[in-house]
Amino acid sequence: MAGLLLRALFIIVLIAVTVRVSLPQSETIWTAYDTPNDLIRLALGLGVCIWLVVQLFRKPVDAAGYRSWLYVGLAGIPFALICLFYIW
Repeated sequence: MAGLLLRALFIIVLIAVTVRVSLPQSETIWTAYDTPNDLIRLALGLGVCIWLVVQLFRKPVDAAGYRSWLYVGLAGIPFALICLFYIW
């Protein structure tokens, strides 16, 4: 249960980081069409966010997957939260 919870929390934090990084450098989202870089960044960010949401609802196949996510979650969540607060 803890591995599943840590996995979900880690993926949610990754979604938040991806959304923040993929926002256009311009003032609003509607001006993303002004520069191709902002449009590409927005499209790639949307694709990654969709993929992460799909992964959020897929469960690990076996018990080793849950155990692995327990260890990855314990190490990765603090780092991901630090990255999230730094870029926000």
